[in-house]
Amino acid sequence: MTEGNKKENIKAHLDKASKFLEQADMLYNSDSFDGAVSRLYYFLLHTVRALLLTKGLEPKSHDGVLRVFGQYFVKEGVFEPKDSHFFARLMKYREEADYNPVYIFTQEDLIEFRKEAEVMSDKIKGYLKQNGYA
Repeated sequence: MTEGNKKENIKAHLDKASKFLEQADMLYNSDSFDGAVSRLYYFLLHTVRALLLTKGLEPKSHDGVLRVFGQYFVKEGVFEPKDSHFFARLMKYREEADYNPVYIFTQEDLIEFRKEAEVMSDKIKGYLKQNGYA
Protein backbone atom coordinates (compact mmCIF):
# COMPACT_ATOMS: atom_id res chain seq x y z
CA MET A 1 0.00 0.00 0.00
CA THR A 2 1.46 3.34 -1.02
CA GLU A 3 1.21 6.49 1.08
CA GLY A 4 -1.22 7.88 -1.50
CA ASN A 5 -3.42 4.79 -1.20
CA LYS A 6 -3.26 5.03 2.59
CA LYS A 7 -4.44 8.62 2.52
CA GLU A 8 -7.27 7.82 0.10
CA ASN A 9 -8.43 4.87 2.20
CA ILE A 10 -8.15 6.86 5.43
CA LYS A 11 -10.30 9.60 3.91
CA ALA A 12 -12.82 7.01 2.70
CA HIS A 13 -13.13 5.55 6.22
CA LEU A 14 -13.49 9.00 7.77
CA ASP A 15 -16.15 9.93 5.22
CA LYS A 16 -18.04 6.73 5.97
CA ALA A 17 -17.69 7.42 9.70
CA SER A 18 -19.25 10.86 9.22
CA LYS A 19 -22.22 9.29 7.46
CA PHE A 20 -22.72 6.85 10.32
CA LEU A 21 -22.64 9.71 12.82
CA GLU A 22 -25.30 11.55 10.83
CA GLN A 23 -27.41 8.39 10.80
CA ALA A 24 -26.94 7.98 14.57
CA ASP A 25 -28.18 11.53 15.08
CA MET A 26 -31.22 10.98 12.85
CA LEU A 27 -32.11 7.76 14.68
CA TYR A 28 -31.58 9.43 18.06
CA ASN A 29 -33.87 12.31 17.04
CA SER A 30 -36.59 9.82 16.11
CA ASP A 31 -36.24 7.99 19.46
CA SER A 32 -34.72 4.91 17.82
CA PHE A 33 -32.02 4.48 20.44
CA ASP A 34 -31.10 0.91 19.45
CA GLY A 35 -30.40 2.01 15.90
CA ALA A 36 -28.48 5.05 17.12
CA VAL A 37 -26.21 2.86 19.28
CA SER A 38 -25.48 0.64 16.31
CA ARG A 39 -24.67 3.55 13.99
CA LEU A 40 -22.55 5.22 16.68
CA TYR A 41 -20.49 2.05 16.95
CA TYR A 42 -19.93 2.00 13.18
CA PHE A 43 -18.93 5.67 13.33
CA LEU A 44 -16.18 4.76 15.76
CA LEU A 45 -15.27 1.51 13.98
CA HIS A 46 -14.50 3.34 10.74
CA THR A 47 -12.59 6.05 12.59
CA VAL A 48 -10.43 3.39 14.26
CA ARG A 49 -9.98 1.60 10.92
CA ALA A 50 -8.68 4.89 9.47
CA LEU A 51 -6.17 5.06 12.32
CA LEU A 52 -4.99 1.47 11.77
CA LEU A 53 -4.33 2.21 8.11
CA THR A 54 -1.54 4.60 9.15
CA LYS A 55 0.45 1.47 9.98
CA GLY A 56 -0.86 -0.48 6.98
CA LEU A 57 -3.10 -2.61 9.22
CA GLU A 58 -6.42 -3.89 7.89
CA PRO A 59 -8.01 -6.39 10.28
CA LYS A 60 -10.90 -8.34 8.77
CA SER A 61 -13.14 -8.60 11.85
CA HIS A 62 -14.58 -6.30 14.48
CA ASP A 63 -12.66 -8.14 17.20
CA GLY A 64 -9.53 -7.87 15.06
CA VAL A 65 -9.90 -4.08 14.89
CA LEU A 66 -10.15 -3.91 18.69
CA ARG A 67 -7.21 -6.28 19.19
CA VAL A 68 -4.93 -4.50 16.70
CA PHE A 69 -5.89 -1.07 18.09
CA GLY A 70 -4.87 -2.28 21.54
CA GLN A 71 -1.66 -3.88 20.34
CA TYR A 72 -0.34 -1.07 18.15
CA PHE A 73 -1.78 2.06 19.73
CA VAL A 74 -2.71 1.41 23.35
CA LYS A 75 0.15 -0.89 24.29
CA GLU A 76 2.57 1.54 22.62
CA GLY A 77 1.16 4.42 24.72
CA VAL A 78 -0.28 6.42 21.81
CA PHE A 79 -3.81 6.01 23.19
CA GLU A 80 -5.02 5.24 26.69
CA PRO A 81 -6.48 1.94 27.89
CA LYS A 82 -9.77 3.77 28.54
CA ASP A 83 -10.04 4.35 24.77
CA SER A 84 -9.82 0.65 24.09
CA HIS A 85 -12.25 -0.11 26.92
CA PHE A 86 -14.82 2.33 25.56
CA PHE A 87 -14.51 0.91 22.05
CA ALA A 88 -14.97 -2.63 23.43
CA ARG A 89 -17.98 -1.51 25.47
CA LEU A 90 -19.58 0.20 22.48
CA MET A 91 -18.95 -2.96 20.42
CA LYS A 92 -20.84 -4.99 23.04
CA TYR A 93 -23.68 -2.46 23.12
CA ARG A 94 -23.95 -2.59 19.32
CA GLU A 95 -24.42 -6.35 19.55
CA GLU A 96 -27.10 -5.89 22.22
CA ALA A 97 -28.82 -3.21 20.12
CA ASP A 98 -28.80 -5.36 16.99
CA TYR A 99 -29.57 -8.79 18.44
CA ASN A 100 -31.17 -8.54 21.89
CA PRO A 101 -34.82 -7.45 21.66
CA VAL A 102 -35.15 -6.87 25.41
CA TYR A 103 -32.04 -4.74 25.97
CA ILE A 104 -33.17 -1.14 26.31
CA PHE A 105 -31.07 1.97 25.69
CA THR A 106 -32.14 5.34 27.01
CA GLN A 107 -31.69 8.86 25.77
CA GLU A 108 -29.15 9.39 28.57
CA ASP A 109 -27.17 6.36 27.39
CA LEU A 110 -26.94 7.80 23.91
CA ILE A 111 -25.88 11.22 25.14
CA GLU A 112 -23.03 9.62 27.14
CA PHE A 113 -21.98 7.25 24.33
CA ARG A 114 -21.94 10.04 21.75
CA LYS A 115 -19.79 12.29 23.94
CA GLU A 116 -17.28 9.51 24.55
CA ALA A 117 -17.25 8.50 20.88
CA GLU A 118 -16.63 12.09 19.80
CA VAL A 119 -13.77 12.47 22.30
CA MET A 120 -12.12 9.31 20.97
CA SER A 121 -12.76 10.32 17.36
CA ASP A 122 -11.22 13.74 18.00
CA LYS A 123 -8.12 12.07 19.48
CA ILE A 124 -7.80 9.87 16.42
CA LYS A 125 -8.29 12.78 14.03
CA GLY A 126 -5.67 14.73 15.97
CA TYR A 127 -3.24 11.83 15.58
CA LEU A 128 -3.99 11.61 11.86
CA LYS A 129 -3.44 15.33 11.37
CA GLN A 130 -0.25 15.36 13.44
CA ASN A 131 1.12 12.52 11.33
CA GLY A 132 0.16 14.00 7.96
CA TYR A 133 -2.82 11.78 7.19
CA ALA A 134 -5.65 14.30 7.43
